[in-house]
Amino acid sequence: MPHCIIEHSSKIDSNALIPLVFNASLESSLFEQDGSDIKVRVLPFTHYQTGALQSASSQADFIHVSLRILSGRNTEQKLMLSRLVLESLATLNLKGCSTSVEVVDIDRASYSKIIS
Repeated sequence: MPHCIIEHSSKIDSNALIPLVFNASLESSLFEQDGSDIKVRVLPFTHYQTGALQSASSQADFIHVSLRILSGRNTEQKLMLSRLVLESLATLNLKGCSTSVEVVDIDRASYSKIIS
């Protein structure tokens, strides 16, 4: 855990985002020290709308990261994780880009997993 799901506008390089989110998650110390339980995946979007659309060329870029973690962390831990990821992404210095991060609890009682 966690599942780090990065959604972003396709103009942004996915390969630049993956290590930033991975390393910030690792830095939180909420997960395995070697990072073996951190999973990061990326969904670039070419078709989207942000705000009032003036023209296709004025479409604002975005990054949204959902950090899905097993329930049990307190609010302070989740806020720290969210801020670490956001601060890491801010190092890209993207202009005109909306960047957001959310931490979502996965219900332990109903979560199922198999490794084969």
